[in-house]
Amino acid sequence: MPTDVIEAHVRRLPPFDPELWAPRPVPRAELERALLTGLVAGWATHPLDNVRGNAQMLLDRDPDKEFGLTGLQDGRSLDSILDLVETAAGAPIEREARSGPVEIRPEPIVDACAAAGERLRAAAANGDRVVLATGHPVGLAYLYHELAAWLAASGADVRTPAGGARWRAPRLDHDRELTYWDRVAMLSDTREPRHTHRPDAMHRILDAERPDLVFADHGFAGAAVEAGVDTIAIADVNDPALLIAQDQGRLDHVLVFDDHVDPNDYWPVFLALVTPDLG
Repeated sequence: MPTDVIEAHVRRLPPFDPELWAPRPVPRAELERALLTGLVAGWATHPLDNVRGNAQMLLDRDPDKEFGLTGLQDGRSLDSILDLVETAAGAPIEREARSGPVEIRPEPIVDACAAAGERLRAAAANGDRVVLATGHPVGLAYLYHELAAWLAASGADVRTPAGGARWRAPRLDHDRELTYWDRVAMLSDTREPRHTHRPDAMHRILDAERPDLVFADHGFAGAAVEAGVDTIAIADVNDPALLIAQDQGRLDHVLVFDDHVDPNDYWPVFLALVTPDLG
């Protein structure tokens, strides 16, 4: 990533707390409490009207909600999508309600992380080529940063294909650029990394190299799944595209939690991913 873009990115982040992120044995109950304390679990940032609205826009084939995936609408209804969301979040969604909070319980987060962690440890043991990419360059920055470092130290081949690739997106007055911060792919406007749902950047990564595993969210994850690449995805309760793809059997692991809290508060997700035998 160009130095000025790195500096702009780092300026947006809170101070990093290395003690929180140090790999160590932590009881499952403590991880679950920390998820609630940090608001990664609990009442989601996105309320029910937003969750329902995004699901309906996906059904209406809004590309912003499809994350580069096709065939998501086949046989789907709003209720069937809400079924997937509430199952992944571990809490019921009132079908007659149109507004109000949506709950994410911590137990399914730890369960999903434990299952995905097995794939990550296998990737490390096998020296798999892994790409990490996020459309949440601020909120999820430390989670991706620490996971990339852990994977590399554990034996995985963490790749950075197509870094520096530039293109002009339709209806935009600036270039887009694929940039990497400590081996984590992000989409930049050439000044700073941007929040994005688009699949374009992952398309360029896959044009350059096909990894064995992708760990990503939003359109980075959707494009990888669409291309048939083994993918571990992160999704919030208002991101149903990846849950539908999982229900279709196109990926095994979707980690559902609030993706819009303090970057340091995702340390329990990291530890649940990298700690074996959580019980």
